[in-house]
Amino acid sequence: MTQVSSVGTYLPCWGSALRRQADDDEDVLTLAVEAGRAALGETGGAERVILVSRQLPLLEGGNSAVLLAGLGLDPEIEVSERLGGAPAALDALSSARPRTLVIGADLEPAGAAAVLTGDEGLSVRATARLTRSLPVRTRDAAGTVHDYGDPRLLRERGLLASVAATDAGKPVAVAGADFKQAKSLCAGTPPELPTTGASAPFFALASLAQEGTTGTLLAVEQASLTGVAVEAGPVRIDRRESAARPLPRRKHTPGADIPISLAAYDRAFEPKLRWEAGRHPGSDELDFPPRYRVGQDGSVSTDYTLVPLPRTGTVYTGVTVHVPVPGLKTPYSLVIVELDDVGVRALVKVTGTEPGTVDIGDRGRLVLRRVAIRSGVPDYGYAFEPEEA
Repeated sequence: MTQVSSVGTYLPCWGSALRRQADDDEDVLTLAVEAGRAALGETGGAERVILVSRQLPLLEGGNSAVLLAGLGLDPEIEVSERLGGAPAALDALSSARPRTLVIGADLEPAGAAAVLTGDEGLSVRATARLTRSLPVRTRDAAGTVHDYGDPRLLRERGLLASVAATDAGKPVAVAGADFKQAKSLCAGTPPELPTTGASAPFFALASLAQEGTTGTLLAVEQASLTGVAVEAGPVRIDRRESAARPLPRRKHTPGADIPISLAAYDRAFEPKLRWEAGRHPGSDELDFPPRYRVGQDGSVSTDYTLVPLPRTGTVYTGVTVHVPVPGLKTPYSLVIVELDDVGVRALVKVTGTEPGTVDIGDRGRLVLRRVAIRSGVPDYGYAFEPEEA
């Protein structure tokens, strides 16, 4: 039996109330970091991380370093990346040890949810597992999707046949199916979930915990199924789900992308992704980005230490770019943010709101975003999300 101590959810602000959409600066990793930080809260007490998705950015080289940096966790923590949907995510949770952060993230529709296990909390116990093959939708190594497109076959020979074969009884929630199908299977009215992939069972757990509902939770994908019994217990819920709104209209100007320099990428990775400044011995001043210093006697100081920076701040000044920029979508806004209590200002892009709507003095937080894809490699950094977003 697994004890759930906290659940965190995240939905991008773009799209509609029924289907969220990721902007160009978001992918599975940025979604996972938002949900993971919500689940971790101020404690950060995870000893291992499991990320489940079908849209992992890098299938070679791995995504673990970016994920741990964005979550603010030790780079030596064990990370498992699993390709899968709702049943795979629920399997990972039902077998997780205490202090494991399990994250499910999806892009179609977009959303992420994370669960932190502990020694006490809401109880999850595996009750059913069935693996059957009904490949109505496939994705090859190149990412090409083939959809057989027979919803009746998927419903009759997939979902309904698997539920009948497990004799799971009437569940209280079904993750991985649309709301109409879930409602026909459940006792009472199940929660309406914003996703149908790996994050769906964790969105369901958050809803069940908030409503005080216990019973069977099923996770389905094509003809595979996993079921767990949910029992009441103390659990912290943090839902980062702002109101949905349509994506702003922007124009993409064709042009050559900036190629990646892996040497520069490696040098900047730790301070940029972990949001850290440099502090030299004997000095209280912070340098962001970290850099060497030349003393009055001409000596060079290179042994600075990295210090975590606050992730909240106030807009000092800003500008909105309307001139077409090759390789970018315009308009977009840039701001200089004065970080709280450290005397550091950072130049970052604005995210999560219409370009040109952020003013001097606005408060907000710094969030991990994908700043570009250079030579096929996703490059990450931080952007400013205003509080009203």
